[in-house]
Amino acid sequence: MDINKKSADQALIRSYLEGNDLAFEILLSRYKDRIFSYLVSLVKNRKIAEDIFQDAFFKIINTLQKGKYNEEGKFLPWAMRIAHNLAIDHFRKKKKMPTVSQNPSKNEDDDFDIFSVLNMHESSIEDDMIEEQIHKDVRNIIDYLPEEQREIIILRHFKEMSFKDIAESKDISINTALGRMRYALINLRKIIENNKVNLTVY
Repeated sequence: MDINKKSADQALIRSYLEGNDLAFEILLSRYKDRIFSYLVSLVKNRKIAEDIFQDAFFKIINTLQKGKYNEEGKFLPWAMRIAHNLAIDHFRKKKKMPTVSQNPSKNEDDDFDIFSVLNMHESSIEDDMIEEQIHKDVRNIIDYLPEEQREIIILRHFKEMSFKDIAESKDISINTALGRMRYALINLRKIIENNKVNLTVY
């Protein structure tokens, strides 16, 4: 396949997968400045940005070679998302964000509250990025809950309704509302452990 600096991203990717390393060099030169500048704006440190940038393109290359790229030619948004996620990983490691305990004690389920991880005491770009990702993770996890448990999580933690208001709106007792919340949190913990989801704790 004939390629040049004006070739479309998808053509360059196909050529690279056919063994033409020059195609990827063109692709890299086309977007490296934009991706690197974005990383610098996020992490505020050129050396760290360089490390993340290298990790990002290593991951991009591996994904391409494994045939897992299917973004229909939208290479830049896909590459930026990989860089963005690696930046989040950097912030999480920096803040020593632990996973939920893999060996909880028998009584630990009663005390566990996934939403305690959403407390952000100082607002910064790092916090905003992590908080945004965590909210997405939590919303995805909630989808696995039974409908009654999912509903009470949404009403309590996303619509910020009191248990009294929830009970009245659903025509149930406060104890029933509390019970559903307890089982929802227990089930969320199990889902988190099974999927090895990382969440921040301050």
